[in-house]
Amino acid sequence: MKKVFIIIGVVIVLVAGFLALPSNYYLRQALIHLHPKIDQFPIFDNRVVVAADPVPWPVAEGYNRLSLPEDVLPEFEELETVAYVVIQDGKLLFEEYWDGYSERSHSNSFSMAKSIVSLAVGCAIDDGFIESVDQPVQDFYPEFAEYNGKTLTIRHLLTMSAGVDFQEAYTSPFSPTTKLYYGNDLQKVTFDMKMIEEPGVNFVYQSGVTQLLTFIVEMATGEPISDYVSRRLWSFMGAEETAVWSLDKKDGIEKAYCCFNSNARDFARFGQLILNEGRWGRWQLVSAEYMKEATTPDRSLIYKEYNTPNTVYGFQFWNLAFEGMRVIYMRGILGQYVFAIPEKNAVIVRLGKKRSEEKTAQHYPADIDLWLSTGMRVLDAAEKLTERADEAE
Repeated sequence: MKKVFIIIGVVIVLVAGFLALPSNYYLRQALIHLHPKIDQFPIFDNRVVVAADPVPWPVAEGYNRLSLPEDVLPEFEELETVAYVVIQDGKLLFEEYWDGYSERSHSNSFSMAKSIVSLAVGCAIDDGFIESVDQPVQDFYPEFAEYNGKTLTIRHLLTMSAGVDFQEAYTSPFSPTTKLYYGNDLQKVTFDMKMIEEPGVNFVYQSGVTQLLTFIVEMATGEPISDYVSRRLWSFMGAEETAVWSLDKKDGIEKAYCCFNSNARDFARFGQLILNEGRWGRWQLVSAEYMKEATTPDRSLIYKEYNTPNTVYGFQFWNLAFEGMRVIYMRGILGQYVFAIPEKNAVIVRLGKKRSEEKTAQHYPADIDLWLSTGMRVLDAAEKLTERADEAE
């Protein structure tokens, strides 16, 4: 028995020593906090994304005169929805919150932030900081030059076709994704990536690629991406609340592939920007040409996971077809979504703590059908309310 205790003691000392290594900071954090959660931003250092000129959403005439259909509420609750917002014709039509959340509550975008990085790239091109989406990455970072004679470009990063070895895994404590999220050295994780196949061939979803894009934006503009997004997008869009972008350490680097913390109303502004083709009021914030390309899947790529043509992913934006309508959307783990539906001139935002583990035939999480179908029912009911009001006059 004494030997057993000695062995256990030695193991504990070795494990403690391993975890105490500076390089394993991320692992200690992962073991403490386990899986990512939407409300974890207070455990990280953060940089503010200032909302310099807040402008509340105009309110639709039928604002919140409707309730969600009773039959969807069990699934909303089962998936721990915290916010559901519907915008139509640039006006706030419906919103509801759960679990103590409100229109001012901040929660994590997770990978919806990738779309924000894409918009920042578009701004940097418009501002002349980046030549074009076809500018070589090696102009900024020579470490990422070419593979088999094919040059790696910003387009390849935007379309997730960089051909690098980054392994996207959310459950392994040893994955680079975990190191990005819980670690304190984003630069090391990003620049540890190696090119292993020809770029511009396969669509492979990789958070490290978006982080590399962020480094390029920051090098090109000469400022942190939080400041650039605040100055070029967030303030012009009239965001009501200052957002926070989580950092890898104090005064460090934004975890820009994820971790933009805001509220449902302000997230909806990105959906409206999609509908407006990059325009907000009298300002063209991102060129219409860039927005069109960014929101259109690059069908020349192969979706490697399924060995099918890529019909779903553009420049860090997702696409799907729902009831014959095109939907462009931002997407993050645990069910963070901003849907832009051009045919309805509508935006739907859903934030929450869970999403379905099942995928549809179009390879998107099955819970998306719930958020979209519910939104369509809200829009249809609002239209009928308006018709009845018109008839009454």
